[in-house]
Amino acid sequence: MSIDAETRAPTGLDRFFRLSERGTSVRTEVLAGVSMFLAAAYVVVVVPGMLAGAGVPRAAATTGVIVTVVLATLFMGLYANLPFVLAPGLGGVALVAVTLIQHDQVPYPVAMGMVFWSGVAFLALTLLGVRQLVTRVIPDAVRLSIGAAIGLYIAMLGFRSAGLIEFGPKGMKLGELGSAAGLLAIAGLVLVTALSARKVPGALLITMVVLTVAAVPLGVAELPDSWFELPAGLGPIAFEVDVWGALQPHYLPFLFALFAAEFFSTTGVVLAVGERIGLADDKGELPDVNKPFLVDSVSVIGGSAIGGPSVTTYLESAAGSDSGGRTGLTSVVTGGLFAVLLLLTPLATMIPQAVTAPVLIFIGLGMLKGLQKVDMSDPTDAIPAALTVACTLFWGNFGTGIAAGLTAYVLVKAVSGRFRDVHAGMWAMLPFLLYFFYNSVH
Repeated sequence: MSIDAETRAPTGLDRFFRLSERGTSVRTEVLAGVSMFLAAAYVVVVVPGMLAGAGVPRAAATTGVIVTVVLATLFMGLYANLPFVLAPGLGGVALVAVTLIQHDQVPYPVAMGMVFWSGVAFLALTLLGVRQLVTRVIPDAVRLSIGAAIGLYIAMLGFRSAGLIEFGPKGMKLGELGSAAGLLAIAGLVLVTALSARKVPGALLITMVVLTVAAVPLGVAELPDSWFELPAGLGPIAFEVDVWGALQPHYLPFLFALFAAEFFSTTGVVLAVGERIGLADDKGELPDVNKPFLVDSVSVIGGSAIGGPSVTTYLESAAGSDSGGRTGLTSVVTGGLFAVLLLLTPLATMIPQAVTAPVLIFIGLGMLKGLQKVDMSDPTDAIPAALTVACTLFWGNFGTGIAAGLTAYVLVKAVSGRFRDVHAGMWAMLPFLLYFFYNSVH
């Protein structure tokens, strides 16, 4: 593909990012970087809001998340030369902020220690070149249901944060739909769905901007005293990582849940977007595929130290590739734009939960599509997949849901006499039964 002379990259940039080789230009990469930024900018509001619900200082959490996104995305662009944006994954953040800290009263440093070890496991698999081993061991039925379980849980968090559902002595019940916050959330869900259906770029960001403007006169949000200021310090959250406390045996399912969310999300997005931009081979693999996995795993470890838990490659990277992004220059532009947001943290911290709720609901419900690929006609696949989703939601716990799904898969396959369907490594999952025993007596 030829490149117009007026948009031809300078020799240095062209050589470093291999622009001509991939049939792109500086102008195209810059526009793609802007598109990817607009698609993913919502994370600097949504993720700190989730962490703030767990008692993490919101200003510090906002700074930590932005710094994590900037460093990880620049690392991806400069080292792997791929157009991907990285940020704390909503599934991992929900596990840390809601399940571990709020529900199970796990101290913040211990929770971040689990994030640290999940990143170490990811890094070890990458360096040893055995990424495919995990893909082979975990059955597709459970792997696909993990994403759906995380999605439904995220959607429930959105409903709860907007007051659309309430929890009482008799369980879950309908919330105050007629409240200002409830009406904003419902209107936002309709708006973001309509914008996404029309394929409007930055649909999530546009929805949050519109709802925030509406939230001020409704009394749901207040304007900040200052729009621009230096970012808050990371003091309250920096290096608060208890690496040894996180290794207690009953935390094993949580460690696996974090690892699974990061590993499968990264694998799916990297291969899908890589194929979309024409870099994948006949087998669907990328050349130097370990580079983006190395970036992800190192970013997970680094993110745990500065308050950006469970970093993963975002599906919103597709916005950059769809706009023509083919190289790491797209990521560099996106990372630079996120860095500018460090001066706009007052704006991010003023946005209320009623504004972020429809984003959580929309993203969460969209993750249910993974269940379409599960063979529901085969009960030995359908039941473990359904249990993974149901136990996550009913018991409010990712670790329990995944443990239930994996254990059920081994047991029903064995009782059905279909031992060949169970990878030898799956028999190691049976100790998860001890996890259920532990939780039943504590």
